[in-house]
Amino acid sequence: MPRMWLRCCALALLLLGGWTTVPPGSGPGPGIGPVTKLPVPRFVSLRTDEVNFRAGPGFQYPVSWVYQRDGLPVEIIGEFDVWRQVLAPDGGTGWVHMATIRARRTFFITAQQAVLRRSADADAAPVAYLQNGVSGTLIACKPPSDFCKAAAGQYTGYLAREDFWGVFPDETVK
Repeated sequence: MPRMWLRCCALALLLLGGWTTVPPGSGPGPGIGPVTKLPVPRFVSLRTDEVNFRAGPGFQYPVSWVYQRDGLPVEIIGEFDVWRQVLAPDGGTGWVHMATIRARRTFFITAQQAVLRRSADADAAPVAYLQNGVSGTLIACKPPSDFCKAAAGQYTGYLAREDFWGVFPDETVK
């Protein structure tokens, strides 16, 4: 019995040793992905309208969730070989194949209603009103500004950082 337990523990350590996981939401970095050598955590977006979130890093693991939202921002919180452990805006986590994500930065409105403004000022004229769950392209964020330049559909303007998910506090996006 002790010998079998020792083998199981050794196997578990070998399997888990290559995984890197960082607490979500802590900002770009501080970790470096062992595979990509890029900061972990970091934001990316889903590449297609159907992405399987798996229970582990491999096709042999069951699908936990299927996200059907091209362009949805996700936060990479771990890496293993060609697999990335991600966190979605609704709190769902899972492992996705690297071919199902892309580096394009996007946003997801978390406020009940966000105002896309003409300039990076809380008093600037509205360009559009975006409802909870709307997503679009994140163009630029320049700290210490509380606004990021973004596009949703045919509208381009500035969103308050507090109204969306897809950027870390004080993160610069170019």
